[in-house]
Amino acid sequence: MFRFVVEDAKKFKNALDSIVSLIDEGALDVTPAGLSLKAMDPSQIAMVCFTMPKAAFVEYEVGDSVRVGLNFDNLTKILSRAQGGEKLEVSQEENKIAIRFYEGKSKRSFKIPVLEMPLGAGREPSIAPDSVVKMLGGTLKGHLRDASLVSTHVSLQAEGSGFKIEGHGDSSDLLVEQEKDSPTLIELTSSQPAKATFPLQYLEDITKACPDAVPVTLNLKTNAPLKLEYEVEGAKLSYYLAPRIDSD
Repeated sequence: MFRFVVEDAKKFKNALDSIVSLIDEGALDVTPAGLSLKAMDPSQIAMVCFTMPKAAFVEYEVGDSVRVGLNFDNLTKILSRAQGGEKLEVSQEENKIAIRFYEGKSKRSFKIPVLEMPLGAGREPSIAPDSVVKMLGGTLKGHLRDASLVSTHVSLQAEGSGFKIEGHGDSSDLLVEQEKDSPTLIELTSSQPAKATFPLQYLEDITKACPDAVPVTLNLKTNAPLKLEYEVEGAKLSYYLAPRIDSD
């Protein structure tokens, strides 16, 4: 059994949006150290790793570690009903999860079922990046919106001199170039050039929950999965996205 309280219910919903952008259902690990989840999207193209430490909660009571299967789409719809200033209490009651919003003497309660779920996605991939790029979430999301005008895939390319995003469609092309000392780049390190192509819809989905003013880190290696990282409302997110490998 467990029970935890979040000071601002809306912020917890924002954190869980980072999961719902990729999966509808998953197994949440509730441990004395905090919450965590690892899951693959249904197509097995992308993986999300979510951790939210005990320190992110104003109250946190967990006995033995437990894995809880949840419909996150349903959960976030309930959390979207949070009013400004309401606290959130989540607890396990046998085979149900109780969700309570409260402020002062006012309280609203929901209950959702615990689902039977298979084991999680396993270990995170171990990828040593050749290039690491960091920029604000709003900057990257803006580039992806530009790319959506011309293509369904984008190529990400980094080297010591800068970072590029390319998109090529049937009739239009996009090229975004940022030099290493560009004010829109927070950080760029590169031991050797790295380039890979990824499905644009997935990139848009996994960056959707990233606040515009929060840094996002891209770990790139040529024709290898992308590792994309950011934090939201005390939770840390790591996503892995498989590249498209073009055959000659």
